[in-house]
Amino acid sequence: MTKFITFLCCLIAFSANAQNSTNKKAQESFEDAQQYLRQNIFDDGIKFLDEAVKLDSKFQLAYIQLGDIYRRLKDHSKAKLNYQKAVNSAATIEPRIYYVLAESELLSGDYAKAKANFLLFQQKNVGADEEFISKTKKYLLDCEFAITAIKTPAKYEPINMGFYINSANRDYFPALTADGETIIFSRVVNNNEDFYTSTKKNNQWQQSQSLSNQINTPNYNEGAQSISPDGKYLFFTGCNRPDGLGRCDIYVSRKEGLAWGKAINLGKNINSEYWESQPSISPDGSTLYFVSNRPGGMGSYDIWKSLLNDEGQWSLPVNLGDKINTPYDENTPFIHADGKTLYFASNGWPGFGDKDIFWSRLEESGKFSPPKNLGYPINTFNEEVGLIVTADGSEGLFSSNIKNGGFGDLDIYHFKLPESVKPFPVTYVKGIVKDKETKQLLQANVLVIDLKNNNAVFNDYTSKETGDFLAVMPIGSEYSFNVDAAGYLFNSQHFELLKNQGNKPIEVEILLDKIKVGSNVTLQNIFFETNKYELLASSRAELNILVDLLKENENVAIEIEGHTDNVGEDKLNQKLSENRAKAVFDFLINNGVDKRRLSYKGYGKTKPKADNKTEEGRRQNRRTEFIVTKI
Repeated sequence: MTKFITFLCCLIAFSANAQNSTNKKAQESFEDAQQYLRQNIFDDGIKFLDEAVKLDSKFQLAYIQLGDIYRRLKDHSKAKLNYQKAVNSAATIEPRIYYVLAESELLSGDYAKAKANFLLFQQKNVGADEEFISKTKKYLLDCEFAITAIKTPAKYEPINMGFYINSANRDYFPALTADGETIIFSRVVNNNEDFYTSTKKNNQWQQSQSLSNQINTPNYNEGAQSISPDGKYLFFTGCNRPDGLGRCDIYVSRKEGLAWGKAINLGKNINSEYWESQPSISPDGSTLYFVSNRPGGMGSYDIWKSLLNDEGQWSLPVNLGDKINTPYDENTPFIHADGKTLYFASNGWPGFGDKDIFWSRLEESGKFSPPKNLGYPINTFNEEVGLIVTADGSEGLFSSNIKNGGFGDLDIYHFKLPESVKPFPVTYVKGIVKDKETKQLLQANVLVIDLKNNNAVFNDYTSKETGDFLAVMPIGSEYSFNVDAAGYLFNSQHFELLKNQGNKPIEVEILLDKIKVGSNVTLQNIFFETNKYELLASSRAELNILVDLLKENENVAIEIEGHTDNVGEDKLNQKLSENRAKAVFDFLINNGVDKRRLSYKGYGKTKPKADNKTEEGRRQNRRTEFIVTKI
């Protein structure tokens, strides 16, 4: 606003000679307009200015003022029309009129004319201050980019999400769970911003409902949210709350069974006296991206990140740096379920004039790649912000005031995402945990580890009310999967997702055995090299779970069993299986388990679980197990 007023004053000062129209009635209309404009009553001000230029078609200052008002109101088409008339109305032109004309042309998609007028401004206003010089260079890059990009448009057909989600009110900022079954979005009703949600039934969205009175409040605004892929954690922006540290802070709520828990302020490491908003949580829950105007950034609003440590505390935020942020504004970050592809809006990188949506990839170095514009017509001369992408990478969701088929001010739309801007492929394992005998739902810990780097991609508890979980797994690695609950033997599975072959989501029902004599577990994530018995490092995660089980149940004794397929000599197989069982035995002892509770034995090929005639059968037979021998 300050820059707008300062610039307007510059124009008025320059145009002092044109201040008074030779037409007395035109001058009177101009002066009448000023009475309304001082009070920001723009409609009446515009009416009298229109009357002034109707009476005097050469009234340059009136045209300039009309352009400035429409520019402030973001009606760039009318702004450029009046600035052009100001240029045409007099022989002497203040060079900065070319700048505001060009800016209005740029922000209404008239790129060729905008480029020409920016170049005129550069040529005629040699003494312009550094801000105008810098902004002009940036705008010229936008013009060049847009002129080229429009020549190769992507297929883009936005579809309204329908009246069960959208309403006559403002509906925006969608957030979607990884299975695509639940959407949470912001809605403004009677000037109050709250969250609403809808779920799918028979592949159809149901009527949206207010999310929760634990999160929504009657007196404060809640919005700009991010849902964890499993739908259990909601990170959101709350403004002017009593427990806030600044104007807007970031909060989190966890879903407890079927209900949402109390919203908790993330604290002073994340929130400050400045503006923090628009959180986006990584799929493993370890990294929070958000927008802030705190000191130490690259520009006014930047994207920052904070890491969650082993004690459950968020680290001091780190600015994403000049690979993402610019001296201008970046906002609405969205980290995809692949954990590597970041979508965000910016008006600093070359684009179509206003904020565009860009994407960038997290590289092995831990830095993001240079951003790429999503292209035309996903991006246009209008402001595009708030894109999210479905977990399978097939669609984007965003809010817009597209007039055709809309229900209100802003509606939520979805569209097919072009191949060139899709994230890395992912799938997920979704299931429910029950007692094997009673089928009662269980509170259990679910741990999924990427065996390529031994990092957890999911580590959380199910609730006793629902027993359900959902864990995202990016394609291109192998994963250990373990579920454990107090008083039960743990469940062990292994998922090999090395190639993208249209990997479908995995749905499982986990039936946990109570700890009792005779119960056994096949350890699916114990690894050895072929014909060797030294434990590979990728075995540690599951072995540590076994260590924890034995330490928590000190009255339990087990036998570790080694098994092979029928390939090779029987004696060698028997010896190999025994040595592998002993390797596990030694690991447990070295990690604090009393050896008097342990025994081991090799069975070679004598206890096959499957037919040895197939490779899959032989793979199942090459295994390590343990059986409870005593309580």
